[in-house]
Amino acid sequence: MQRYFVSPEQFGAEQVSIGGEDARHIAKVMRGKAGDKLIVSDGVSREALTEIASIEIGEIVVNIVEALEMTHEPRIQITVAQSLPKGDKLETVIQKCTEIGAVAFAPFHSERTIVQYDERKEGKRLERWRKICKEAAEQAHRNIVPDVLSPLSWKQLLQSFSGYDAVYFCYEKEEGLQLRSAAAPWVAGLSPDSQGKVMVVVGPEGGFSPEECQAAEAAGAVSVGLGRRILRCETAGMVAAACILYESGEMGGA
Repeated sequence: MQRYFVSPEQFGAEQVSIGGEDARHIAKVMRGKAGDKLIVSDGVSREALTEIASIEIGEIVVNIVEALEMTHEPRIQITVAQSLPKGDKLETVIQKCTEIGAVAFAPFHSERTIVQYDERKEGKRLERWRKICKEAAEQAHRNIVPDVLSPLSWKQLLQSFSGYDAVYFCYEKEEGLQLRSAAAPWVAGLSPDSQGKVMVVVGPEGGFSPEECQAAEAAGAVSVGLGRRILRCETAGMVAAACILYESGEMGGA
């Protein structure tokens, strides 16, 4: 069943108003008609099975049929911090990590970032990234739409580490501690009803410098490897997020 996100203001006691591109999608692409069922979520605390009541130009009104429990979110909240890669690689990271279960994305600049980020185009880039995130969340039947932050400087990224229970710095030259060895004891220490807040930090195409690794560790991150093979920058975040969620039992793990 098709799922759509609306703002909390659009989610009433008995009806929900769906507008913009979603309304056009329902009317034109899905060829929706009165009586069709949809799942609608406000992305915060309410989700419902609904039935189309009326279709107008630019607005679909649906009646709430049944309130639904929001049970599709992992208890470990993962933020994927990705150094800005070339081309549309970040779009791939956002799309796939949203499907896997990440709750936020923090693009950032690092020493070996190749792409020249144009701040004048930041608004349009953010709008596109957030649209991709919303569409992926709908496709994956997420209860929330993950947040995509404005790109951070390296200094800002390091300062953000203190807001997480654990920060795993994926370093391709790390030959000692591997992600599973670092994450498994931490996950095992969580009580069944508690949530954990984790950041996974991934470098650009050229990886991180030794100085960046040292700075990250000094700021509280744990440097980890992701196995004996070198992963592309757009692959590493997906693998790290999946590994952590598997260890928590989210994907049938321990």
